[in-house]
Amino acid sequence: MQKQVVVSSVLSSVFTAFLVLMLLQNTPAGEYTFLIYGENISVPGDVEGVNIILVNGTLVQDEVVTRIFEETLPSVVHITTRKNVTGTHPVPIEGTGTGIVIREDGYILTNEHVVSNASSILVVLPNGEEYEAELIGVDPMTDIAVVKIDTSGLRPARLGDSSKLRPGQLAIAIGNPFRFDNTVTVGVISALNRTIETSRGYRIRGIIQTDAAINPGNSGGPLINSRGEVIGVNTAIFTTSEGFQGIGFAIPINTAREVAESIIEKGKVPRPWMGITGVDLTPALAEQLNLSISRGAIVISVTPGSPAEKAGLRGSRGMPGEEDFELGDVIVEIAGMEIKNMDDVIQAVLMHRIGDTIEVKYYRDGEFRVTSITLGERPPNL
Repeated sequence: MQKQVVVSSVLSSVFTAFLVLMLLQNTPAGEYTFLIYGENISVPGDVEGVNIILVNGTLVQDEVVTRIFEETLPSVVHITTRKNVTGTHPVPIEGTGTGIVIREDGYILTNEHVVSNASSILVVLPNGEEYEAELIGVDPMTDIAVVKIDTSGLRPARLGDSSKLRPGQLAIAIGNPFRFDNTVTVGVISALNRTIETSRGYRIRGIIQTDAAINPGNSGGPLINSRGEVIGVNTAIFTTSEGFQGIGFAIPINTAREVAESIIEKGKVPRPWMGITGVDLTPALAEQLNLSISRGAIVISVTPGSPAEKAGLRGSRGMPGEEDFELGDVIVEIAGMEIKNMDDVIQAVLMHRIGDTIEVKYYRDGEFRVTSITLGERPPNL
């Protein structure tokens, strides 16, 4: 439980600092917030579990943001990628993004979409040193990637705990938007637990929403709290104008850290896999197809040799709306969980482990059937 101490503005800055330090030494463990009314009051020391908030202080945000920027900048890198476009006259295309140093021996966290399909990856440190980076691994389902440069002595960023976030908390973004290096923007945590869809069609849940300005080039950079801890990896914006409109998204650092650790240890993130592609069955589509069910996941294709094929699931011919479309199986339940769309299928499968056997209920030719599927490991190219 958080405790709050209010210090009156009639106290001098010296006495205020002394009082707060004495309180810290003589109070039980817990999380404290000191609300200090007055101007230009500074309290020395950095005590775990304590927030020092200066209310009506004229230099509060300046001091906090500047300090955090200076402390975090050595852990933020500029990433430039080159991709070769095939054709009669192949032309290399350069991309840009940001990365977060997570280990002193050269491991850097960034977005999958920043480095995917790159023929070369160049990392530029804040001091201007340049290194060719090795791609350690990617996870398209969370848009997380890890690259490594051949050096040591880097300063890892301090990683926080994104499970403790609350809307309204300070949010600071550092990155390289439009190739403007070392740019800092400030906002708040606008909302939590958003769901976004990646360019590859994966839905990422638990996303942080912020109004700290995020633009192309910020991708893969840190979203930081008032303690100077990285709480998210900036990844996307919502826009109708191709520019920032006050809605940016970051992958929670708890998710990013878990994925990065798996990539560093195994080179990948092993996930259970059934082996189908599909589309949502909506009430409108069900009416169009004259079905007796209104919700589910239509199986469009079944990967040859996959667990789904071995279990006898059948795909469709063509896509709904096409003239020659022929309906395949419609999944309505997995391991007792009702399936209303393809996102439900993905989430139901991810709740299990590789090697688990699950019961899948599906609709075929006007009747319901059940089959057992033993989940495999998702291939790295999917």
